[in-house]
Amino acid sequence: MISIAVDIGGTFTDVVATDSATGRYFTAKVPTTPGRLVEAVGAGTLDVLAQAGAGPEQVDRFIHGTTVGTNAVLEQKGAVTAVLATEGFEDVVEIGRLKRSRMYDIFIDAETPVALAPRRLRRGIRERVGSDGSSVIPLDEAQALSAIRELAARGVEAYAVSLLFSFRAPANERRVRELIEQVAPGAGVSLSSEVDPMFREYERTVVTLFDAYIRPVIERYVSELAQELASVGVAAPVQIMQSRGGITSAAMVARRPVSVLLSGPAAGVIGARHVASGAGIDNLIAIDVGGTSADISLVAAGKPLLSTEGKIGRYPLRVPMVDVNTIGAGGGSIAWVDASGSFRVGPQSAGSEPGPACYGRGGTEPTVTDASIVLGYLNPAYFAGGAMSLDVDAAHAAVGRLADRLGLTTIEAAAGIHSVLNAKMADEIRLVSVRRGYDPRTFALVLLGGAGAVHGGRLAAELSIPTLLVPPVPGVLSALGLLVADVEHDLAETVTTRAGEADFEALERTYVSLRERVTELMRADLVPEGEELTQRFADMRYVGQGYTLEVPAPAELDEAAIGAMVDAFHEAHQRVYAYSLPHGEVEFLNLRVVQSWGLPTPAFERLPSRPSAATPSSRMAYFEEAGGYVDTPIYDRGALAVGDELAGPAIVEQPDTTFVIYPGHTATLDASNNLVVSVPAPADAAATEAVAS
Repeated sequence: MISIAVDIGGTFTDVVATDSATGRYFTAKVPTTPGRLVEAVGAGTLDVLAQAGAGPEQVDRFIHGTTVGTNAVLEQKGAVTAVLATEGFEDVVEIGRLKRSRMYDIFIDAETPVALAPRRLRRGIRERVGSDGSSVIPLDEAQALSAIRELAARGVEAYAVSLLFSFRAPANERRVRELIEQVAPGAGVSLSSEVDPMFREYERTVVTLFDAYIRPVIERYVSELAQELASVGVAAPVQIMQSRGGITSAAMVARRPVSVLLSGPAAGVIGARHVASGAGIDNLIAIDVGGTSADISLVAAGKPLLSTEGKIGRYPLRVPMVDVNTIGAGGGSIAWVDASGSFRVGPQSAGSEPGPACYGRGGTEPTVTDASIVLGYLNPAYFAGGAMSLDVDAAHAAVGRLADRLGLTTIEAAAGIHSVLNAKMADEIRLVSVRRGYDPRTFALVLLGGAGAVHGGRLAAELSIPTLLVPPVPGVLSALGLLVADVEHDLAETVTTRAGEADFEALERTYVSLRERVTELMRADLVPEGEELTQRFADMRYVGQGYTLEVPAPAELDEAAIGAMVDAFHEAHQRVYAYSLPHGEVEFLNLRVVQSWGLPTPAFERLPSRPSAATPSSRMAYFEEAGGYVDTPIYDRGALAVGDELAGPAIVEQPDTTFVIYPGHTATLDASNNLVVSVPAPADAAATEAVAS
């Protein structure tokens, strides 16, 4: 049988198919069709099936990653959405919090999602629930019906219902939904008590608003996708990647669309974890360098770092997600000189149109890709597998103009562009690792994307990372990640109790209730009874703090377990923030249950033992430590055999990327077709270790 995964990007739609009988996999990149995204999905599906020599009736799994919801928010093309809040609190979504990304900018644009639900589409509902869940003011159904009718007359397509303390007592929200169904039976309805049943009213309202805003968009897209697959003969059920890194059925996504809002980078992290695990690596930093940006994430002990406080655009989004840091650093990043004469690279990008100067499409600004051409790292006749020829003279001219302004030679300017970009990415890796209490020297660096393999060696040397890993297909690793992701669901509930006063039996009852509800979601996803893995967590903080840390909880709580969780919180606080208060008072804020089920992982074909067919060509490439331009061997990755060892300087070419092996580095091809690179420790570090020993 055949499993197919599709990841839609801004320029290309990536497709990977695997044959469960042979372990072989097939990849395709087809141009994304912005007008109707599913057309590229259908075309890519037919492409990989043709490569596999299989028919659409043989497809038994179809997994999809999409940015449809994200694009709807960023482009403000979602549903006409109304907010129904407790009377007097209807402007919470506009008031927001005091947090500002630019504290002293008096002309800053609003950083609350007012545009998604302007004042004319927000109404107060007469009701009030106390902080303990008691009824203070009963729901005024007549007044609620009047507000709903007025909004329906304005063409509202979706409703976000966020009533005060509904996470304690959701009955009023559920009744409002019934009233909406009476007045506007076709409208989408999102309840905060179901979407995000936790305290902090502003964040809860915003998440519920996003859920309602993208609900019709997601439902429409899922319907179009099903029709497209049916038209090409694929009858397999559709599964979709969620922000947390697990997958679920399309039907479940339609119940809570916000769960897929930031799923884009998650698949790449899951793919990186999978290929690293095959190489015996559990601690890794993944860096995905594309044309415009670089996504950086960390996996510790085989588990991706997660965050519950993300952003989409300028807006907060409290949804559990794989923690990915994105910066404006990629092959299209433009090198420039600011008003003070400082040399900068990015975040401005030449994009794909006109693109870098070497694309020959009218671009004149020097970019990182132009610098790579000048340095000799890229083959101008084999860019993107030969689909595109690069203009070497245009690259030299663009970088030369920058060099003249800086008083440098063209080669010095090109090397400087790489140095500035590498320093920028290295700083971001430090934020992802050191700032969270992890030593990057104990991690491997996994390189993704079209440009990651060009810069990875320099990053590893800068950060003293001893091992690099280049997967077989870095350019489509996000699609590969979809194939190896688990089915997963999670639910959380606010409890707010001090650890010293905690009733462990009451907390245990909450965990049991959450588990029962999560199990219902797993059954709806057809997970066999008893096969799911259950994990329990608690968001904890020192009393008076505004932020929390997630701490694992045991399978069953008792008094000793409470004490152990408090100790674990102190340890986590020390690791993340470099201090702790062992005698400080700790409180529980939210309890969370996560269930996952691992689908059969494709057994990717291992490379057979065979004589090496690698006969390198060569070209001149620049390496400062080698004294400048040197004649550098160029290898075709497809000709390498298991165990082949390549010593830098060398370059390995393949259709979706180019890998630069820097002087002193050594790369070996393993049986899973990964290039595993050993990076020597810096001389000063080696000397220090020698003295210490």
